[in-house]
Amino acid sequence: MKKIAFIGAGNMNGAIISGLINGGFNPEHIIVSNPSAEKRLALQAAHGIKQTQCNIEATTFADVIVLGVKPYLIEEVCQHLGKNIDITDKCFISVAAGCTIKQIELALVKPCTVIRTMPNTPAQLGCGVSGIYANAHTTEEEKAFTTTLMESVGIVKWLTSEEQIDHIIAVSGSAPAYFFLFMEAMQKQAIAYGFSEQDSRELVQQTALGAAKMVIENKLPIGKLRENVTSKGGTTQAALTSFIDGGLEKLVSNAMNCAVDRAKEMAKTA
Repeated sequence: MKKIAFIGAGNMNGAIISGLINGGFNPEHIIVSNPSAEKRLALQAAHGIKQTQCNIEATTFADVIVLGVKPYLIEEVCQHLGKNIDITDKCFISVAAGCTIKQIELALVKPCTVIRTMPNTPAQLGCGVSGIYANAHTTEEEKAFTTTLMESVGIVKWLTSEEQIDHIIAVSGSAPAYFFLFMEAMQKQAIAYGFSEQDSRELVQQTALGAAKMVIENKLPIGKLRENVTSKGGTTQAALTSFIDGGLEKLVSNAMNCAVDRAKEMAKTA
């Protein structure tokens, strides 16, 4: 069984560790490194994994290294590893937004496997989506292991080009916030109707959950599901007509394109 080092003890790395352990992965084969003790000790206490303050120690221990640090720290962390230990047989998996494979390769200095993933925050609940793209050094075995790793927190989609990472960001990476904004607006209007804040939240969240489950559990196109709850001349049609007349589709398209553009800008400045 491969050994895994998690560089960084943030929410995403914590979610992946939890998913792996819950799926039966041996905690003795996992180590987490983090500058401050609190988070790494909490992960050790919760899952029985190893922990260290030293990235060199963690990387030396492992076959697979998951880079879960802030994007602006990726270069520094990778340079430190590449200059101090032999990493040629290591597999590096990045979950950091805005850092390209080329940037990570340059920072590591030595040629090795680099795989870029873009999970979203529902991964923390095991309901995530992860887009994945790998460099030319990656073996089929390493791809299979990465699939298993990221499936511990949701579904995975292998991409045919790294450019598609930016598209994954727009479609699923940033997208939970789109739904949160829509739900927030609905909750505010429910409160305006006189419902309590708590009742408003429960009404909105349960409706959102039910709609999502209907999409998941039906093979019908999403548009058909919409049509099935839209009676001609009824209340739903009145609401949807307002959305359409207000340019909802164009608004959504523009918003997603803005996310793609910003992802490209971040990659240039990382």
